[in-house]
Amino acid sequence: MLHRILLFVSIVAGLAGCGVADQDPATAPDAVDIATAAADESTAKIDTERLSAIVKVLASDDFEGRAPGTPGGRKTVKYLIGQFEDLGLEPGGKNGSWVHAVPLIRTQVQTPAPMNFSVGGATQTLEQQTDIEASTVRPVQSIAIDAPVVFVGFGAYAPERDWDDYGDIDLNGKVALYLVNDPDFAAAPDEPAAGRFGDRRMTYYGRWAYKYAEAARRGATAALVIHETEAAGYGWNVASSSPGENYAVVRDESESDPVTLQGWLHGDAAADLLSAAGYDLDELRVRARSPEFEAFELDDVTFGADLSVKVETIESSNVLAKLPGATRPDEILMVSAHWDAYGLGEPDAQGRTMRPGANDDALGTAGVLEIARVLASGPALERSVVFAAWTAEESGLLGSEAYANDPVYPLEKTVANLTLDILQTAGPARDVILVGEGQSDLEDDLANAAARQGRVVTPESLPENGLFFRADHFSLARRGVPVLLIMAIAGGADLVEGGREAGDQWIADYIGSCYHQTCDEWSPDWDLRGAAEDIELFRIILEDLGNSTRWPQWKAGSEFKAIREQRAN
Repeated sequence: MLHRILLFVSIVAGLAGCGVADQDPATAPDAVDIATAAADESTAKIDTERLSAIVKVLASDDFEGRAPGTPGGRKTVKYLIGQFEDLGLEPGGKNGSWVHAVPLIRTQVQTPAPMNFSVGGATQTLEQQTDIEASTVRPVQSIAIDAPVVFVGFGAYAPERDWDDYGDIDLNGKVALYLVNDPDFAAAPDEPAAGRFGDRRMTYYGRWAYKYAEAARRGATAALVIHETEAAGYGWNVASSSPGENYAVVRDESESDPVTLQGWLHGDAAADLLSAAGYDLDELRVRARSPEFEAFELDDVTFGADLSVKVETIESSNVLAKLPGATRPDEILMVSAHWDAYGLGEPDAQGRTMRPGANDDALGTAGVLEIARVLASGPALERSVVFAAWTAEESGLLGSEAYANDPVYPLEKTVANLTLDILQTAGPARDVILVGEGQSDLEDDLANAAARQGRVVTPESLPENGLFFRADHFSLARRGVPVLLIMAIAGGADLVEGGREAGDQWIADYIGSCYHQTCDEWSPDWDLRGAAEDIELFRIILEDLGNSTRWPQWKAGSEFKAIREQRAN
């Protein structure tokens, strides 16, 4: 049951308005006065009542689900600025601003959406949402493709693992067809790929975002990933839940273009295509799990598309606040969460249309504010701490991606990023769940902080789902900044009341019923003691690193170690 439910944890599509900025003078509801009595020693800890009160505001009807580019989004930005101001923090953006602009585009492939494969002159028609889920992140109003198809296996180019699926293939102007996840995801122990990519733990090479980016780097016009439920971490219903819709940060003209079309190909449609071309999909999977595999063009196979696209512009904002360091203010520690949720949608069975995102991620945002309050009430740290509330996470980590593309603070001087995204509301736990085991020595900091609370660290239960790559910290990680994520849905906590079974049940209830839905609401029945303990872990780590000269490092074998080392030189 838990395994099946956890497959749904990576839905990343958002609803948003268009053409308006999130920062405006709209009046927010009465703010929680989180600065009151901040100097009182009794308040200098993570406070469950304050957490609850902040979430109650952010998840209220007045904020309309906090979608970027909407009145609710603008109220959210204004509210967060007010909270940071009340704490006496400095604006963390450029030129004394509280905000970091995030211009977005929303694209929607219009229906009908004619797409097909041609195999030796015979046509295999593809129906959007049934056979294929294809979209674009380019601001184009039409897409016309008639191009050869290249099977690229898992599409990993990993010199450090002595692996190159591309060989000498030329992808310019072609359609790249990928297998999902890593070469060793389903490898038997005696297969050459076994253990080469972390066994069941997904690496960056297994992420479809990596595959799309690598296809673009090699000049492909389109990239399609063959869907498999277990290897993807969620079912076709999730992969195709927003057919033809996508979001992207508005790119600078100097940046390289992404592929024109990207998306998922249903496993049955892929099997039919390859069978018509004289191949067996299962056999190709086995072939692709060998380091000797090289991409090849499918004989007499082309992909065709003739699409119309609607493009909208959305102006949104990250919110940044800063607590300056006393002696090394140019060395930056960052703690963050995302402020956006899913806005308004179709009515549920009770007629509710707002997806309030109380846990995802108003509670994480409240955690960032609470850490800011506690740190601001104590002695200044030697290093600076930047508090970031990102926009458009639900649209594909776009707010954090926009910051990473145009950072206010040099990434080589950013010591670490700590991210809060979904915290459990079922009370104290004996452990904290580690997402992405084996990445950086911040994991050791987490273990040390947990030990100070009398707790332990437990690795996530489904590392093959790649949650490490599905939250905002990843935008910083892939630029080389060491990161740490707390995300309660990565594994059931060992709750003080009920143990692991109760922790698993909390995830089953939340993901199965309320994740990204109208019932992700604030509740007076929440027990936030466990959430406060998890937030306190980050406070401990920030204080330790904030008064240290140590720079956390990526561990040997991490995909991001070389990036950090290059930036340091």
